[in-house]
Amino acid sequence: MEAAVFEYHKEEDTVDIEAFQGGKQKLIQPTSLKDPKFERLKEALVYWINSTLKTEHIVVQSLEEDLYDGLVLHHLLSRLAGVHLSVEDIALTSPAQIHKLEVILEELDSRLGLQDSSQIKWNVKLIHNKDLLATIHLLVAMVRSFQPELELPPNVKVEVVVIEVTGSGIRSEVQTEILTEEGDSGSDSPSNTEREDPIEQLLKLEAHKVNTVKKAILHFVNQNMSTMGLQVADMDKQFADGVILLLLIGQLEGFFIPLYDFNLTPVNHSEMIQNVTLALDLLNDMGLHMSSVEPQDIVSQDVTATLKVLYALFKKHKEKK
Repeated sequence: MEAAVFEYHKEEDTVDIEAFQGGKQKLIQPTSLKDPKFERLKEALVYWINSTLKTEHIVVQSLEEDLYDGLVLHHLLSRLAGVHLSVEDIALTSPAQIHKLEVILEELDSRLGLQDSSQIKWNVKLIHNKDLLATIHLLVAMVRSFQPELELPPNVKVEVVVIEVTGSGIRSEVQTEILTEEGDSGSDSPSNTEREDPIEQLLKLEAHKVNTVKKAILHFVNQNMSTMGLQVADMDKQFADGVILLLLIGQLEGFFIPLYDFNLTPVNHSEMIQNVTLALDLLNDMGLHMSSVEPQDIVSQDVTATLKVLYALFKKHKEKK
């Protein structure tokens, strides 16, 4: 077994015997790497990262290759928790990357509330060494903490070989590592339909029911905009440039957005995108994560995207009353 283990990793990545002297290393079995559930989990995490960071023009293609330097984790922490750390955005050298990861993981571990060190299945060295198992454990923990409503494939397990290097030789054993629990929701979960986005469900109903909800949201908008002498008649077109959306957010949340922060009379597509991007950033800061909505969707008058944003505001402020 031991010979087979090292033969496999000779092809993929060299096992550093001296580095793990007196310690343990976990290596995912090749059969588990090809397991469809494991592949779906990787795809779900990549999609989640890219959806969350799309406005920042960050695109992840590989969990193994794209997270080791701390850049993506830094932006995720900033986006999801509003935390801005004093670290360089792009760390080019290995020592700089390790230092950055130390700062990020210290903050993340604190935010994730993992008091028991046995619950922490990642560390700076593992992440920087592109350890896929540790990286996935960290990302799953972040999803559960920051966006628990996000659906991940449930009951994902992998077989791992645990290698321990001691002064007397090498020991190895096969263990099962749990990545997501049975209770985690996923694309093949029976409850998936029930947890679908409410606007997605709404748009599948009869036209008159959709119009009824639209009217209710429009009435809510106009009630709050009336103090500014504004009335909205066309939900899609009038929100496309981001101006009324920004004014509505400020009115509902009780703060004034300085006029120099946005384009009050946008004259081109770029200025509209800037307005809507600011609006979505404000919603994110308010805890209303619109990860499935892009600025371009609102500007292009996408009815579903516009409804999702307005419904989130409607739901939050109706529940306060």
